[in-house]
Amino acid sequence: MLDEDLAELYEVPTGRLNEQVKRNIDRFPEDFMFQLTEDEFKNLKSQNATSSWGGRRKVPSAFTEHGVLMLSSVLNSKRAVAVNIQIMRIYTKMREMLMTNQEILVKLEQLERKVDGHDENIQVIFDYLKQLLNPPQEPRLRIGFRRKDEQD
Repeated sequence: MLDEDLAELYEVPTGRLNEQVKRNIDRFPEDFMFQLTEDEFKNLKSQNATSSWGGRRKVPSAFTEHGVLMLSSVLNSKRAVAVNIQIMRIYTKMREMLMTNQEILVKLEQLERKVDGHDENIQVIFDYLKQLLNPPQEPRLRIGFRRKDEQD
């Protein structure tokens, strides 16, 4: 995303965003943020309508997803703080989910080692799992009145 789009998203002026990036440049390695080349900038300008004063004069910065996340920690707008808090909550939730999945994977690997070479046993396990996922439906008793020609 371009710096001006992110400034709008985080509700700060573009100049303020770029100022904070320069003050915290060590937090923005090349895989987080980069400057567009002059050719890319010319191409960008040719694709967008410009204002009467000529539009943007400085080459914009582009941010990767990591740069977008880092911006939320260096900006001090209410929106940036809220985004940063939400990011931390999401990462915590993702870590919990990964740990849970990791435990399941470890148990599956242990099970795989135990039943290695027991294809028939594995097939039985899968059959039971299928039965658990799709239990047979018991016939339901009809309730209510029946005509004389109907059976129970």
